[in-house]
Amino acid sequence: MTDSLMRRRAAVLAPSYYHAFEEPLHMVRGDGVWMWDAGGTRYLDCYNNVPSVGHCHPHVTAALAAQAQVLNTHTRYLHEGVVRLAERLLAKLPSSIEVAAFACTGSEANDLALQMARRFTGARGVAVFDHSYHGNTALTLAASPSEYPADERPDWLCVLEPPNLFRGPYRGDDPAAAAKYLALAVQAMDALEARGQHLACLLLDASWDANGPLVAPTGYVAALCQEVRNRGGLVICDEVQAGYCRMGAHWWGFEDYGVTPDIVTCGKPMGAGHPVAATFARRDVAQALADKSFYFNTFGGNPVSAAVANAVIDVIEDEGLLANAARTGSYFREALEGLQARHPVIGAVQGAGLFYGLDMISDADTRAPFCRAEMARLGNLIASEGVITGTSGALGQTLKLRPPLTFGPAQVDIAIAAIDRALARL
Repeated sequence: MTDSLMRRRAAVLAPSYYHAFEEPLHMVRGDGVWMWDAGGTRYLDCYNNVPSVGHCHPHVTAALAAQAQVLNTHTRYLHEGVVRLAERLLAKLPSSIEVAAFACTGSEANDLALQMARRFTGARGVAVFDHSYHGNTALTLAASPSEYPADERPDWLCVLEPPNLFRGPYRGDDPAAAAKYLALAVQAMDALEARGQHLACLLLDASWDANGPLVAPTGYVAALCQEVRNRGGLVICDEVQAGYCRMGAHWWGFEDYGVTPDIVTCGKPMGAGHPVAATFARRDVAQALADKSFYFNTFGGNPVSAAVANAVIDVIEDEGLLANAARTGSYFREALEGLQARHPVIGAVQGAGLFYGLDMISDADTRAPFCRAEMARLGNLIASEGVITGTSGALGQTLKLRPPLTFGPAQVDIAIAAIDRALARL
C-alpha cells in the first residue's frame, strides 16, 4: 500500500515535494504525542511543533467542529471570536504592540510585517540571518537565505552571521563573542548602506530554527536591536518557531532576550494543526500601511480559525503547558547531555525548553559535521526505534528535537533510549 501510494504521489504532486525519511512513513492517525502508521506501528512524535498542544486535542477539535456547524465567513462581518482572540494574544505582548492582523500562514504574516516596515520607514533593506527561513511568498522567500544561492540575493537583503557558539567564528569560550558578532552585523549593515539601501527592519527568529536551534550570547540580541533602531529600522520578531511557550521560559521567544519588538508574527503553533497566523504591530506602524494600502485576507481570522486558536490558548493555560515546557525542558537537557557523554558524535546540545538540536560531528578535533546521508540514516534508525525526529542546521548536521508542548519526562525517557539505541547501531 505504501509503495503504491508513493507511486501515485510522485505521479501527481509537484517535484518540489519530498519525503523526510529514507523509508517513507505512511501516517494515518495521531493522538497527543503519538502517531500511527498504516501498519499500526506507533511512533513517539519528537519533532512536530505544528500540533503544539498535541495531535487531535479533544478541546481543539471540539471547538473546530462546533463552530464549523454554525458559521464560517470572513472579517468583513463582526464576530466575537476573532476580537476575543486578538484581545487574548495582545495581552501577552508588550503594551506597545496594540493591533493584530490575521492570516493563514506564517509566510503571509511575515510578508505583511515586511510590508508594514517598509511603508513605515520608507526604506527597503531587510536584515536577516544567514541560512534563515521566513516563508514562501515572493517577498519572504527572498528574505530566506536558506532557500537559494547566495549570488541571487537582492541588493536590499542584509545577511548577518548567526550567533552559533559551537560552530560559528566565535565560540562559547570567547567572553567577547557577543561584541564580535555585533561587529559583524554592523559591517553587514554598513555594506547595505554602501549599496545605496537603507534599513527598514531586522527579521529575527529568536530560536534560529534553520541554523540550530541556537542560544545567543548574553547582550547580543539587545545590542543588535538597538543598532537597527539607531539606523531607523524596526524590529520584527518571527515567532513561528520560538513562540507559544516553545523555549520554556516565556510565552514568546524574544522575551528571553529582554527586547521589545515593533512587530511580532506567529503561525504554526497558533492552530495546533489548523492554518491560522497573525501579525501584531504598533498601531502607528500598522496605520502607515493602512494609509497607503488595503489589506484583506479572506480566511485570515475566520470564525472557525478563531475558535481553534482560542481553544489552543485554553489548553496551554488550563494544562499549564508553559510550566511544563520549562520543567520537562530542563529534564530533557540533562538527559541529552548524558547522551552526549556516551556518544562523542554529539558535538553540542543546543536549544532550550522543548526545542533542542544535537550538532552531530564525525571528528571531535575539526568538528566536521555529519553529511546529509549520515543524518538521513540516523533519522531512519531512530524512526525504526519508534521515535520521529527531524534535521536542521546550515549544513544539515543537526538532529532536531521539537515535540508537542504536552511532552513529559516519561516521553523524554522513551526518546532518549531510542536515540541511544540508534546511535549504537549507527
